[in-house]
Amino acid sequence: MSGNSLFVLRPYKHEGSWVFDDDEAGLRREPFVFGVDEMIERLAGPIPGAERGFRLVFSARPFPGYAAKLEWREEEAGGNWYFSPTFGIDGWLCPALLKYFDAAPREIYAKAEALGATAPRRVAGGIEAGGGLSF
Repeated sequence: MSGNSLFVLRPYKHEGSWVFDDDEAGLRREPFVFGVDEMIERLAGPIPGAERGFRLVFSARPFPGYAAKLEWREEEAGGNWYFSPTFGIDGWLCPALLKYFDAAPREIYAKAEALGATAPRRVAGGIEAGGGLSF
């Protein structure tokens, strides 16, 4: 479990399934399943070449530019069911969720970005597009 408030994964498709690796958490080809795979498909859909990898930013708190929200419904089989009002579907997040949070958050916010995209940076009077940090 991390003390971070924003997390970044790099999902990609392996043998037709959305998966991710996180060496620090001991996860390799961890799959998104039971509805979350469809959420990932829709979230990453506009990104050219997303199947080769994209940046998934997520948090238990809203953050600037989030594109999807998940609302906790119930625990089952060590994982947790969430409903996405953004996509109108349910999805199950496996127990690997607890590698990032002490307990299943009531809400999860997420956005997808192309790899190599630069984040906007805050400047006096607003946010400047381009420049800034690159993950």
